Amino acid sequence: MTADRNWVWMYGVTGGNPDAFADGVAGVGGATSRTITAAGLTAIVGDVSHREYGEAALRRNLEDLDWLAGTARAHHAVLEVVAERGPVVPMRLATLFASDAGVTGTLQERADDFRGALSLISARSEWGVKAYAVKPADPAGDPGAPAAGPGAAYLQRRRAQLTASSDARSAALASARTVYAELGRLAVSSRLYPPQAPDLAGQQAPMVLNAAYLVADERAGEFAAAMAELTARHRFVQLTLTGPWPAYSFAGEGDGPGPR
Repeated sequence: MTADRNWVWMYGVTGGNPDAFADGVAGVGGATSRTITAAGLTAIVGDVSHREYGEAALRRNLEDLDWLAGTARAHHAVLEVVAERGPVVPMRLATLFASDAGVTGTLQERADDFRGALSLISARSEWGVKAYAVKPADPAGDPGAPAAGPGAAYLQRRRAQLTASSDARSAALASARTVYAELGRLAVSSRLYPPQAPDLAGQQAPMVLNAAYLVADERAGEFAAAMAELTARHRFVQLTLTGPWPAYSFAGEGDGPGPR
């Protein structure tokens, strides 16, 4: 295998007319996207360098958070454009094939799966909802607290802080459960994920809800309005809404990184 050989990076699968996607979008590695058709389906792909995306290089690069973030953005940029033109089944990051024939074979072998996924997500989009616990007010400033000596005052203040923190987290978790359930009534489907660590979430406050919803496009306004109402009602959590996204959580395919 030569060092300058290209792999085929697969972004997603659509049932749309391939001519609609032939104009090319800059994606991973700076290469423009192109299409491969088989079994009445269209795969959106791009050519990437073996030098950077071959097995050994890929394993190394996937440990580089900056590289990973930039690659994920480029992958998403292509899918976002495709999703504006019709439903698309997103492939996982670094779904690679040694040649176009591998992509064609996958479309043929998994045609029924892809068509089922496209039917599920047609006229629907993914929305992300996260909730963070709000830091409780410091009870040390309570003017009604009884006077005490320095040592006793410290212990009283510390006990009050711990109690307030525990109560606030319990309230935040209860709010998160309510938010997840109420928004679920407006969605076709929902997914609950483990909370992200602060360094990944970009928030120091603890995350208490990390959810994705598949929402009919015609109900997107209703879903956003419900989020606003829940935000006003639940003071123990800070809610964030992102989307619409291609349906990564509900129709994503692929077995993980590496060439096929």
